[in-house]
Amino acid sequence: MVDPYRTRERPLKSDTAITSEAEAPRLVELFIAFAKMSLMGFGGVLVWARRAIVEQHKWMTAEQFNQTFALCHFLPGPNIVNLSVVFGSKFRGIPGAIAAFLGLVLPPVLIVLCLAILYARFGEIEALRRTLAGVVCATAGLFFATVVKMMQPIVKERSVVALVVIAAVFAAVGLMRWPLQPVLLVAVPASILIVYVIRKRAVP
Repeated sequence: MVDPYRTRERPLKSDTAITSEAEAPRLVELFIAFAKMSLMGFGGVLVWARRAIVEQHKWMTAEQFNQTFALCHFLPGPNIVNLSVVFGSKFRGIPGAIAAFLGLVLPPVLIVLCLAILYARFGEIEALRRTLAGVVCATAGLFFATVVKMMQPIVKERSVVALVVIAAVFAAVGLMRWPLQPVLLVAVPASILIVYVIRKRAVP
């Protein structure tokens, strides 16, 4: 069986092997890692999830993270929640998925409950509104930085097809304001078909 996470630069040893010499994360490590991501997730958890998984722990390569996140983005539900379930189940099965999910969701839920109580009481303060407006700007910057990092493997491979698909989807959703679901229903099968045809022709 071909490993969907196999890359040219770092071939995996088996279907369950990770891309470094480190051992697969334990259940406690999964919970703590995703809890840290959620607690540091000012501006979105994706920024910190990629940093922890790819750069800090080296549990995945940049290419593998992109592939996994692409799958999670296409599935229904919050992308980062899907990522925690897929990532946890990859290394520890159902218990790993549960551990990663709880680590991601439980700490923010408790914090948000406390903040909701405080906001209901002090939400009309003007200084607080200006603070939240500043947080929005920082959030946009963090997200843009993560997008640039996620594009690096694609740019490194010089994949014209990938860049064209990215530009087309951005233009359709971001500029022309077309609904996301129809765009994905067309873009995903089309990109898969194009890559399949190109690789089939490349095989002698």
